[in-house]
Amino acid sequence: MNRSTRIRRRQIAAVPAALTATVLLLAGCSSDSDSSESSDSAATTAEPEAVDAAEPRILTTYDGGTLTLDANTLEVISDEKIEGFNRLNPVGDGRHAMVSTAAGFQLFDAGVWTEDHGEHTHSYAADPELTDVVYGVDTPGHVVRHDGKTILFSDGDGKIQVFDTASFLETTGEGDAPEPTVTETEPHHGVAIEMSDGSLVHTEGTAEYRDTVVAVDAEGKEIARNTECPGVHGEAAAQGEAAAFGCEDGLLVFKDGEFARIQAEGKYARTGNQAGSEESTVVLGDYKTDEDAELERPTKITLTDTVANTTKVVDLGTSYSFRSLGRGPAGEALVLGTDGKLHVLDPASGEETAAWDVIDEWEEPIEWQDARPTLFVQGDRAYVSDPDTKELHVVDLSNGEVLASAELPEAPNELTGVTG
Repeated sequence: MNRSTRIRRRQIAAVPAALTATVLLLAGCSSDSDSSESSDSAATTAEPEAVDAAEPRILTTYDGGTLTLDANTLEVISDEKIEGFNRLNPVGDGRHAMVSTAAGFQLFDAGVWTEDHGEHTHSYAADPELTDVVYGVDTPGHVVRHDGKTILFSDGDGKIQVFDTASFLETTGEGDAPEPTVTETEPHHGVAIEMSDGSLVHTEGTAEYRDTVVAVDAEGKEIARNTECPGVHGEAAAQGEAAAFGCEDGLLVFKDGEFARIQAEGKYARTGNQAGSEESTVVLGDYKTDEDAELERPTKITLTDTVANTTKVVDLGTSYSFRSLGRGPAGEALVLGTDGKLHVLDPASGEETAAWDVIDEWEEPIEWQDARPTLFVQGDRAYVSDPDTKELHVVDLSNGEVLASAELPEAPNELTGVTG
């Protein structure tokens, strides 16, 4: 039986707010039942206010909660308390984020959105809120956004949930929460992406080992498979409907219904974190070569051409972390180095075109959950955090000017944003 057979069914549990704490305690007992419940208060209940233009916001987690900030002034708009270590990912609709909690994927409403009325738009702002919508899974993992789809992968049960991104806007505040299409595979630390033709490309593996990426068409029929990507981790989409996956000895590119293997020079040369851009056919990735290191602090990055299926390795002269990679508005490759500089590279040539001082020198902590300086890009601005000083900085990507800086009430960890 094909393990990639797609199943259409309800997978949402919209949990009333009063029960959220109970759900967090019972997360280890997540059910695989097809039954679902919905709440009448799926999104913010505060009365929205009409505003003159879209008001982007920035979200950052800290140990015990999430701060919502004005993206221009960095003023704190709200402080939502959430126990424990929580991950943060944008949904892709300009309004919502997914918070990975002990209960699963929980929908966060950042409280800003814009409605298109043809010849004009109306923008609104309201109080941010952690909504009652929880997609209960065992160990929430990667969240991917591509071509109008939002894809959730849960490592503990191998469940892949695919949503129409716009559905989060269409259903917020009334009726049922968005319902996904579900694909099930074996539990593992995986990732999935849906291409524009409806094909789903996802990893396969076990808790101990993974080396396979498979593609199925919109009807669930397998169209391609590659089993030669040891330690497969992460994905990034590039211009031209290509998706790249990192391996421990190179990369794997899916394009035009086929996989292409890009072999690294060394026996162990791991690319596990990547950043893609719709403006570039080149994918930016990390590059680690010490298989035995407790924590390797690499100084080299990869630039993978998804047209030529080649990889260029570039030495930055400074180390970085997995939260250091980003892409600029024209597809520029951006790396936040431990030298405190934001490095800008031409993705085609690998030439460094700028290196802007933003924060002090820093060192990556051993534990991946620990806060470290983080790069997030929204439009033509880069947001750079410094947990040691509790600061956040806004950088103009056209010239490197720091447009705003603020000291936050908590040390920032993960960082994302919404456009409003």
